[in-house]
Amino acid sequence: MACSKIFSGELPELLSEIIQYFRNDFSTLYSCILVNRLWCRLAIPLLWENPFSIIPNKNYFSIEYHKIRFIETYLVMLNDNDKIKLYEFGINNLLHSNILFNYSSFIQYLDTRLVGDCIENWVSSVKKNEKPSYIFLKITQNLDFIKFVYKSLIKMFIENEAVLHTFDIKIRQKYFDIVSELVLQSSNFICNIRNFYLESYLYENDNITPLLKFLNSNCNSISSLYISSSCNHKDNSKLIEYSSHLSQLIKSQKNLKKIFFLYDFPHSTLLNSNCLNTLNTIILFNIDFKNINFLNEIFEQLNVLESIHIIYCRSLDFNFIQQIINLTKPFKLKSLFVNKIFESIELLLQKSGDYLENFGFGSFKIYDDDDESESESQLIELITKYCKKIRFFELYEFNIQNIYPSFNLIKNIQQNLN
Repeated sequence: MACSKIFSGELPELLSEIIQYFRNDFSTLYSCILVNRLWCRLAIPLLWENPFSIIPNKNYFSIEYHKIRFIETYLVMLNDNDKIKLYEFGINNLLHSNILFNYSSFIQYLDTRLVGDCIENWVSSVKKNEKPSYIFLKITQNLDFIKFVYKSLIKMFIENEAVLHTFDIKIRQKYFDIVSELVLQSSNFICNIRNFYLESYLYENDNITPLLKFLNSNCNSISSLYISSSCNHKDNSKLIEYSSHLSQLIKSQKNLKKIFFLYDFPHSTLLNSNCLNTLNTIILFNIDFKNINFLNEIFEQLNVLESIHIIYCRSLDFNFIQQIINLTKPFKLKSLFVNKIFESIELLLQKSGDYLENFGFGSFKIYDDDDESESESQLIELITKYCKKIRFFELYEFNIQNIYPSFNLIKNIQQNLN
């Protein structure tokens, strides 16, 4: 009886909750559309909250066809002035005539690179005459046309009051200026983001300051922050300015739970921030710890930190280890991936071995080195001795020195392995 009521739409609240479980199951969501109007109304927003990264099921249509169709659906929704501009570029025969939903209002995930990629793929399909009714006036206009479509879509999302949940922006991506200009004009579009991805490789002409200032003033609900950055010019002032604004962004968050740093670790940004009682996960990837001398001070301040991940970082030397073992709090190291064995690693494992769940050792040796192989063997033996909760173990290559210690480790942790 309950199931029949759900299928008939008599329990819409329960049905809505059930359909949420199909969020990433696109083939099932497409099937839901065909059940009845209520199911369709509940499934459509999930299909359109992140359309630029959908990889359709081959049973429905090809990826190329999907990218044409969903870009064209957006184009049909443009205002009259933008449609006139489309006509001037040669786009004069869009197939969709009846739009049943305000699809542009459903978007919640925006990756600025993927938006550009999808538009470029669509244009490539047009140029290959996959849609022969579209004729570009001049090949040289393609870039201008792509930028026009890009700007029109972002503007349409904002005008239709879409509110992002996840915002992923690349500073060196060629459409950054378009996105930045439009976002700075509308605080509502990104004011409630929960996940923020920032990729910024600072060059002389890059200007990320306005966007960071805007985020500092308008966004305080970020729970997951992913920062990939490095400085590629001699003027250190831009890096200092960037670090200052990034620090302000972190300090302005009220519920920051997870933070990811790639390449550069502006460790001072975590000092005296508002996340001392919220931050529970730190991921450090390819960070150089050379000349970083305040790690103990940072980790001592973080009161609810439950998970630390160190992945292929450099300068894991005695200075680094000493700062960790001097902590009065536990150092809950959940992941450790290294490319080479470093001194005093046993001290680190003594401190954090009880927490370690993921371990990997990458090796890119060209020539055999018996001493290094023996060191690998010793490292695996240390992992076996101090780390009883390993769930994931990765070794780049086996040799006569490390194969037996590896099997011994696997035997000891086999009940934990994924």
